[in-house]
Parts: sequence; C-alpha cells; structure tokens
Amino acid sequence: MPLSHDHHHGLALALRCRKQALGQIKPMGVRGLRERAREIRDFFSTNLERHFQAEEQALFPFMRLSIPQSRTLIDVLLADHKKIREAARGLEADTGVAKLLFDFGDLLERHIRREERELFLLFEELATPEEAEGVKREIERILERGENERL
Repeated sequence: MPLSHDHHHGLALALRCRKQALGQIKPMGVRGLRERAREIRDFFSTNLERHFQAEEQALFPFMRLSIPQSRTLIDVLLADHKKIREAARGLEADTGVAKLLFDFGDLLERHIRREERELFLLFEELATPEEAEGVKREIERILERGENERL
C-alpha cells in the first residue's frame, strides 16, 4: 500500500521528536525544539494531511462497509487523526514545546503501529484482490491530487 511508505517517514519523525525533546539531537535547546516543531508542521502540511485524507476518504469507508469488525478500530484511528491534527497546531506554542514534541512523537508512533499491525492486516486478510486494487487506485488518486495541488 502507498500508505506504508508514508508510515516509514512518520516513524522516523516520531523518533526524532522524542529524541529532540530529550535533548539527544543537535541543535539542542530552544533552537532545536523550534526546528523540530517546524519540521512537523512542514511534514503535516506536505504529507500527513494528504495521507489522512486518503485514509479517511478511501480506506476507512471501504473497511467500515466491507469489513465490519474494523469499525471500532477505525473509530480509534479517526480519534487519533483528530489528536494528531490538534497536536501539530499546538506546536505553535512558545512554552512546553519539549513535552509537546515528545507527546506528538509518541502519539504518531502508536497510531502508525496500530494501522500497520491491526488495520492493514485486517485489510490484507479480508479484502479481495479486486477490492484491494480498487482501494489502492483511489488512495493513489487522492495522494496524487494532493501532490498536484502543492505544485
């Protein structure tokens, strides 16, 4: 799935966030925290929001309809999307940035792991090859549309 590629980048960012918050990445201090917060905002606007749209408009609706046992998990993932969006906006703050970064990294990693280990496994197990191909095409269309809007 095209979404797994994004997850790799998201996991790397989550790790950098936690390490930055703990003072394990240079530059340290306020300058490093601000740089990492800016990286998150850039990643969110250029990548993560489009990724969420693909999940929310293509993958999640298909799974709710075709794989009923995914509904509770999808509710949790949608709540995560909301929290991640709020956390990204919260990084504009001037105080408490280290904690915000650490919490953002933790939330993002847990979210990605849940999708990879639970949601995608359900999809792979229960979607037919034809259904999977249709969802993949729709996801690619949404991702491509978002890429074209940025250009």
